[in-house]
Amino acid sequence: MREPIASYPRVRVQGDGRQVVSQAGSVLLAETVRRTGLDQAISAALAPWRKPRAVHDPGKILLDVALAVALGGDCLADVGMLRAEPAVFGPVASDPTVSRLIDTLAASGEKALRAIRAARAEVRELAWQLADGKAPDAGRAVTVDLDGVLVIAHSDKEDAAPTWKRTYGHHPLMGFVDHGPGGTGEPVAALLRPGNAGSNTAADHITATQLALAQLPKKYRRGRQTLIRTDSAGGTHDFVAWLAQRGRWLSYSVGMVITDTIHQHVLKVPASAWTPAVEADGEIRDGAWVAELTGDVLDGWPKGMRLIVRKERPHPGAQLRLTDADGMRLTCFATNTLGPPIAELELRHRLRARAEDRIRAARATGLRNLPFHRTAQNRIWLEIVQIALDLLAWMPMLALAGKARLWEPRRLRLRLFTTAGQLVTTGRRRILRLARHWPWTSHITTALEQLALLPNPG
Repeated sequence: MREPIASYPRVRVQGDGRQVVSQAGSVLLAETVRRTGLDQAISAALAPWRKPRAVHDPGKILLDVALAVALGGDCLADVGMLRAEPAVFGPVASDPTVSRLIDTLAASGEKALRAIRAARAEVRELAWQLADGKAPDAGRAVTVDLDGVLVIAHSDKEDAAPTWKRTYGHHPLMGFVDHGPGGTGEPVAALLRPGNAGSNTAADHITATQLALAQLPKKYRRGRQTLIRTDSAGGTHDFVAWLAQRGRWLSYSVGMVITDTIHQHVLKVPASAWTPAVEADGEIRDGAWVAELTGDVLDGWPKGMRLIVRKERPHPGAQLRLTDADGMRLTCFATNTLGPPIAELELRHRLRARAEDRIRAARATGLRNLPFHRTAQNRIWLEIVQIALDLLAWMPMLALAGKARLWEPRRLRLRLFTTAGQLVTTGRRRILRLARHWPWTSHITTALEQLALLPNPG
C-alpha cells in the first residue's frame, strides 16, 4: 500500500541560527528615516523631554515605536521586534522606558503634540522636494481629504462612547493628502474625538483643517491651489464660510445633504441641462448625469459657491431614499472652483473615495484600536500612527516605481518587509544579504539604490 504524499515538505527546525535577520526588508523604512532626516527632526523636537543622564533619546524611542507600527505592530510592546535586531535598528529602549516616555509626553499635553507635528511638517516639505515629480504637489496643487474614522473600543476607555453605527469607541476626524492615481496618500491631521461626536460638527472640521494646513509647506496653507474635500459631513454653513473666508481663499469640494429645497430644485431641472458624467479615463459614465443648481437654493451660502448635483441609476439591489427622484440616486456637492466643466468637477469630487483607501491603510497600521485608557496617551498614539503612515507613504514615493508604488501597507509587509536576510561582517563593514530566490528581492535592492542617490540631510 502506497503511503500518502504530504502536501508540504517536512523540515527539521532548530533554534540556534546565527546572523539571520528577520524583517530584513524593513531597512527600506530605516533608510527612508535617514534620508529624510526624520530622526534628526524628531530628536531635536523632543530634546526638552530628555533627562540629563538618559541613555535613550526620546526621539529615537518614538521613532522605534512608529517603525514597529509600520511593520504591523499595534501596541507599545511590539517594539520588541526591533529590539531583537540591533544590527538593523540599533539600541532599542526597554518596554518600561517606552511607557514612561509616552506618559511624560502625554502629561505635557499640547506642547508635546506641537513639537511632534512641527517636526513632521518640516520633514514633509523636504520629502516632497526630494520626490520632485512624484510629490503630491507636482502639479502645483494639493488636495486634502477629511473623513471620520470609527475606532472600536473593547473596554471602557476615557471618552469612549456609543457611535452612530451602534458600536462603542472613538470617532477621530482625519485628514489625508491625496497622492493622485499614481500614488497613495499621507496623513496630515488626526483629531481624537469621543465616539458620540457629531459627523456634521463644523468646529471639528475647522480644527482638523487647521491641523492639516499646518502640515503643508507654507505656500499651500492658503490660496486656491489647496483643495479641501469632504463628504456631506462637511456640508455646513459655518465650515464652508470658514473655507471661503477672505484672506484664506481655499478651494473646496464639499458634499451636501439633499434637503427638500435642493430636491425641489432638482425636479425643476430641464432634461437639456443634464450633462453626462465622466470617468477618470475620459469615457462617459454609464447611467449618470450632472447638472448645476442656481437661484434661491444658494441663499445664505458664501458668495461664489456652486451647487452641482448628480443623478445615477442605482446599483442592482440598492434601495432608494426619500430624497431620490424618478428612480435615480441623487448626490450633491458644493464647490467654489470656476472654469472646468461640471462633469470634471463632479469627477474630482467623486475621487474623494480614495480617502476610504487611506482609512483602510490606517486601520491596518495601528488604528484598529487605541491601546491606552487615557485620552492624552491615545493622542500621542495617533501621532505615532501618523508617523508610521508617513513612512509608508514616503518610502514608495521616493524609492518604488510602477504598480509597487500603489501597494498598501499589508502588501508592503507581505512582500518587502518580511523578507529574511543574512548579516555578514567583513572587516568594518556589515552586509545584509537577502534571499536570492525571493520574488521581490529586486524591488528592495532597486529601492535602496534609489534612496542611496538622495542627498544626506543637513
